[in-house]
Amino acid sequence: MTDVTSDTEALQAPVSGTSAVDDGLVAELVARAQAGGVKLTGEGGLLQQLTKRVLESALEGELTDHLGHQPGERAEGGRDNYRNGHRSKTVITESGPVEIAVLRDRAGSFEPHWSRSGSGVWAGWMRWSCRCRRKG
Repeated sequence: MTDVTSDTEALQAPVSGTSAVDDGLVAELVARAQAGGVKLTGEGGLLQQLTKRVLESALEGELTDHLGHQPGERAEGGRDNYRNGHRSKTVITESGPVEIAVLRDRAGSFEPHWSRSGSGVWAGWMRWSCRCRRKG
């Protein structure tokens, strides 16, 4: 019997510390990209696509924390701040410019922590991005 993990199961697995990146999942992504003729780096490459997905997912998590409820749920306690669409933002990365959808809230009080200029989180992502690019 072989161990088979679906994409959904892999995404739902708990993430902590150094185990945040599953080597098997990364290998599968790279193999899919190569089989589909997608470059690993550069405009439209795998790294650029991953950057977009990771950043937008982080934004979704931050907005959920900010609002105190999941997408589609009603806020408890009479709060009236909800998701209110998104705006486009181009982020310049080592793998090229990446256009992401920055979520908004109705009250206009949501400001993502990582996207501020000079943010430690963003700087950390860039260091990781650069290491991945060097390793190929």
